[in-house]
Amino acid sequence: MKPYLSAGVVVVRKAREQRLYLLLRAYNYWDFPKGKLEPEETPLAAAIREVEEESGIRDLCFDWGEAWIETRPYSRPLKIARYYLARTDTGHIALGVNPELGRPEHHEYRWVTIGQAQRLLTPRVLRVLEWAEGILNVG
Repeated sequence: MKPYLSAGVVVVRKAREQRLYLLLRAYNYWDFPKGKLEPEETPLAAAIREVEEESGIRDLCFDWGEAWIETRPYSRPLKIARYYLARTDTGHIALGVNPELGRPEHHEYRWVTIGQAQRLLTPRVLRVLEWAEGILNVG
């Protein structure tokens, strides 16, 4: 069975001279905002839509272009997650209500430092964080 694609964004912002990453928690699992593509939707458009739906962020700036990284297939049914990298100036997060669930699909959000993110993320998502750090540390 061919994996389906989900798309999301590694969202970063500066606060008190440090870089912070937005992480969302569903049950015991932390990840960057992401979700399924809708029919006829490009992965980048889906990623932008998912960030807005899940966090309320509308001011994403793709300062590093449209580069992306994908995970290896995981979960059941099999899926691959594609992540882009973007900056925001928004600090306040509004966890959006998923109409299918009737509640937010995430239980919590946190703006975290690289060290905090490394402690919260699974190896699959940690690889995405390392990719983002590699790009951010060049500039």
